[in-house]
Amino acid sequence: MIKTQTLKAAVTVSAVALSASAAMAESWDMPMAYSATNFHSEMGVVFADKVREYTGGNIDITVHPGGSLFKGGEIKRAIQTGQVPIGERFMAAHANEVPLLGWDNLPFVATTYADNDKLWGIAKDKVNAQLSDLNLVALYTCPWPGQGFYFNKEVSSSEDTQGVKFRSYNTATATFAEHLGMVPVQVEAAELSQALATGVAEAFISSGSTGYDRKVWEHLSHYYKVNAWLPRNYVMVNKGVWDGLDADTQAGLQKAANETGAACAAKSEELAGWYFEQLEANGMQVADAGPEFLKELQAIGAAMQADWLKDTGADGQAILDAYNAN
Repeated sequence: MIKTQTLKAAVTVSAVALSASAAMAESWDMPMAYSATNFHSEMGVVFADKVREYTGGNIDITVHPGGSLFKGGEIKRAIQTGQVPIGERFMAAHANEVPLLGWDNLPFVATTYADNDKLWGIAKDKVNAQLSDLNLVALYTCPWPGQGFYFNKEVSSSEDTQGVKFRSYNTATATFAEHLGMVPVQVEAAELSQALATGVAEAFISSGSTGYDRKVWEHLSHYYKVNAWLPRNYVMVNKGVWDGLDADTQAGLQKAANETGAACAAKSEELAGWYFEQLEANGMQVADAGPEFLKELQAIGAAMQADWLKDTGADGQAILDAYNAN
């Protein structure tokens, strides 16, 4: 829930102002956290083009990738408070505020695209209810490829990870780091290359996409396939703005969102293996995590799932029960 009166007031005033702007068909700025060449950002441009077409030009979205307008950690609040009407962020980045938003960071629960889509279908209504309380509406989501570990050395168990400075981007990644004896450091994707170059971070968990985008082979040597989870980005709009749109404009936006979300997921799946090929082509060793390391990760994952269920209560339990029943 939004906790401060100041934020509530800002949300109310800004939502009214932005609703009026939308009615006058003013341009919308759309901040995105990842580089312009990342498939999420490329799909953001596709979405903007579709919105322009399907709303008859009533909404003209300009995409700002790479944290150029707002840094990744600032995007959600910028939308909530009306500084921009729309933007994209990594959903589980907000799990420390609303634990249910970490539904897609449950290790080893939904490790294929089909299972991830199934889990999202089950979680969607409860997640959207939480987002509504945050003055947000999710238009579409898109999964990343499965998550694995990047290191600058060979790693076969937690004995090899003690004291390593580990780039974390949310509660789940920080938890993994701590259980493996690593030191979590908060680093946004746009700042990752610099963090690796300066030694601020020495390892991280992510998909092949991030490694490719940031040319991490310049600093790291090993990638271990773990496929721990398939996290999702989501494109969200200020709820006051959304509610202020007429039905036809809402329909046009949602049509664009539905088409883009499906295309983005297909693109993610298509690229998953290609990213590994590119890492190898640039000198990295890409391999499955060894049995001892994987066993440790799975034990950590089980503990993380138990903690998530404690934090989310009946809603979280209902999501997992429904997922496991099918």
